[in-house]
Amino acid sequence: MRLEESVLAVDDELLKIYKQLHANPELSMAEFQTSAFIRRELEQLGFEVRSCGGTGLVGTLKNGAGPSVAFRADMDGLPVREETGASHASAVKARDRSGSEVPVMHACGHDIHMTVALGLARQMKADVGRWSGTLILIFQPGEETGEGARAMLDDGLWDIAQLPDCVFGLHVWPLAAGSVELVVGDTMAMGDSLRVTVKGIGGHGSQPQDSVDPVVIAANMVVALQSAVSRNLDPLSAGVVTVGTFHAGTKENIIPAEAEFTINIRSIDLDARKVLMGAVERIIGGVASAFGAPEPSISVINSFPHLYSDPVLISDIKSRFDVALGETNVRYGKPRLASEDFGLLGEAIGAPSAYWFIGGLPEGVMGNEQIPRNHSPFFYPDPVPTLEVGIRTAYEACLSVLDTNA
Repeated sequence: MRLEESVLAVDDELLKIYKQLHANPELSMAEFQTSAFIRRELEQLGFEVRSCGGTGLVGTLKNGAGPSVAFRADMDGLPVREETGASHASAVKARDRSGSEVPVMHACGHDIHMTVALGLARQMKADVGRWSGTLILIFQPGEETGEGARAMLDDGLWDIAQLPDCVFGLHVWPLAAGSVELVVGDTMAMGDSLRVTVKGIGGHGSQPQDSVDPVVIAANMVVALQSAVSRNLDPLSAGVVTVGTFHAGTKENIIPAEAEFTINIRSIDLDARKVLMGAVERIIGGVASAFGAPEPSISVINSFPHLYSDPVLISDIKSRFDVALGETNVRYGKPRLASEDFGLLGEAIGAPSAYWFIGGLPEGVMGNEQIPRNHSPFFYPDPVPTLEVGIRTAYEACLSVLDTNA
């Protein structure tokens, strides 16, 4: 689907911005060049721009009396080597926090999100006669690590910006380009990542009787954790427990003193989270005790909050999306078990939020078993239809609150 060229069209200038952002990704909380680029774009449009949360930005456009609306776009890339073959593919390498050099790519569509926000800024500036109030654009760092929203809040985001009546956000998703999916209520999962250090007694591989083998203990924990969801959570609830890394030892004939693995836990609601966190801790402690090992150490790597889309806001914006895009291109969907820190922004001030998903898959890709999904080195949304629908939905959402003709 393509929107009429006269309505919020994606022109060469906006495509140039998108390609610039796509080709120059930066890692979480280190989006320095990205931040400088966006600041220049916003200031040229007449926005008041303030720094917040390190590399984060708050752009404000005041247009008389009235309500205020915040729209958030995330900024960070991922340590992924791009393999899309695009002419403007990223060749960027950067140092991560461990000092290792890693490739960097916009493999989750944050380049789309930023371009959508800049397109929204341009359109709202052009249409000041149609709305009244205040538009707040939040360019947030560090979404991929779950740090950015908290960093901006801790740095006084809602002291810098006027308190909004609501907060909007979106995410490009592996749906058909031009389509939109909304979720009522619970929208994206809470995410908890844990590091587990299993302690034992090291020794020679030929004399296991004189050791407490943390590799065997940790391996049993990994297997037992597979029952955390199936034997603890209500089958009608949603949750996932994934062991993503496992590290132990230096040589095949040495029983190490420690083993370490990391866990990622996803849950849609607070009750499910409580059940799964309790089950994980109980299983880890129980297995260690059964082997006569010391109590393992469990530390938090990161935590993502609940993302809840206000039913009234969703109903209001869906009505506008239906008219603007056609009802066949707009539908309701199910919650995702992926996680986002967007929910913190409205939650911190008691403001309702709404979040939706825009499709980015080119024609001919739908139905392919090898669809390049978010975080894939091949992830590349079709820019024009994806940006068109992103900008149009962001525009309609903001006007649902600010439109003087509503």
